Amino acid sequence: MFFKKSITVPENLLKTAKIFSDHGFKAYLVGGAVRDMLMNKEAHDYDIATNATPQQVMKIFKRVIPTGIAHGTVTIHIFGEEYETTTFRTESDYSDGRHPDKVEYAATIEEDLSRRDFTMNAIAVDLSTLKIVDPFDGQKDIKNKIIRTVGKAEERFTEDGLRPIRAIRFSSQLNFKIEDKTYEAIMIPNVREKTKGISVERFRDEFCKMMKSEKPSVGLKLLEDTGLMDVFIPQFKVCRNCTQQDYRGFHKFDVADHNFYACDGAPKENLYVRLAAFYHDIGKPECRTTENIDGKIAVHFHGHESMSAKKCVESMTALKFSNDEIKKVSHLVKEHMFFYESNWSDAAVRRFIIRAGMENIDDLFALRIADIHGMNNVAPVPGSPVYLNLAEFKNRIEKITEEKAALSLKDLLVNGNDLMQIGIPKGKIIGSILNELFETVTESPEMNQKEKLITLAENIYKEKYR
Repeated sequence: MFFKKSITVPENLLKTAKIFSDHGFKAYLVGGAVRDMLMNKEAHDYDIATNATPQQVMKIFKRVIPTGIAHGTVTIHIFGEEYETTTFRTESDYSDGRHPDKVEYAATIEEDLSRRDFTMNAIAVDLSTLKIVDPFDGQKDIKNKIIRTVGKAEERFTEDGLRPIRAIRFSSQLNFKIEDKTYEAIMIPNVREKTKGISVERFRDEFCKMMKSEKPSVGLKLLEDTGLMDVFIPQFKVCRNCTQQDYRGFHKFDVADHNFYACDGAPKENLYVRLAAFYHDIGKPECRTTENIDGKIAVHFHGHESMSAKKCVESMTALKFSNDEIKKVSHLVKEHMFFYESNWSDAAVRRFIIRAGMENIDDLFALRIADIHGMNNVAPVPGSPVYLNLAEFKNRIEKITEEKAALSLKDLLVNGNDLMQIGIPKGKIIGSILNELFETVTESPEMNQKEKLITLAENIYKEKYR
């Protein structure tokens, strides 16, 4: 990368900027889009800074939403695009660690950039000339892959308690190093207090962005090293120094690093599997036991998947994930310890599908690959025993689903109404009998015929309930 004097921006943005210019106002592209474009990455959201007030912007453009008018921000809808537009401003006194108590409009783009968090985000593009405005040497820090605050780190971090989390997230996303003084400021007590005071939703959103980065382990280790993991995910602390290695050679790392590297081994585009990889062994410390086998110590974690699922629910609930997200991720965690063998019967495969849920099979397989990656921080090679095992298992599953086997109660060829018609009373008894019929069909798919199931239901009712 080299230092640029100008930059190319989308045509619709230039047309929007010309409208500002035609009305006597300046418009600058600011924020992450500038940083990404300087790094030759595709930009997505385009934010505009202007010397026009929100009221003036709303007079100039036909469709403007006052999304944050108290802080000088509106959103312009034009040419099929959305542009968040903020008046040049300075800020002071962040008593809640997030929002400025006082917002004043500034005269220049340089003043506006001085309030931003990091030098790499304090670069603007004059949309009338396409010249770059870089008063804090942000391009230099981008070139050197450095995350540095604009001005004193302690001041920037105490203004907004989310900024230390953002520094860590950017380090993980961009593979940049946090500059020493910026890093040290994260641990300053008054900075820590501000960060503790942010909403869990804001932390959760940054955490999810870290989990979507190329190597989540970078951000996760920084969260742990700065003590911020303890603040927002206290369940994780006991994983550090919980050793797993024994004479069998399964694990190279303690539980903490194993979970971190498992995240790296999970598909980048699949947040559910990434989150499941983070939580999948979080319950191991409580389940750790040792056994002396012929003078050699074996380490066991019997039942850790259930404990991990429980702690996963506890943590994700505290971070205010949705109920659906919690249910999905904790289910993957609870079911991650499956071990398929070629001698499994078809009934055993059907029971696995029923327990796991067909919609979760691909994610569970991906989690298994991630788990193995985390053992030695090395990706399993396609064609290796684990891949061949999963390929065989997947073929077995596909074969069974093609046979249209009953994999849930709704697949039974009888229902509650059918049972009531043969005299079985409505209520819990019907539910119990349907479950028994389902168990029978799981073992013997050929039994899924209406006449056979009706006869079996009559026999069960006579034997158990009359």
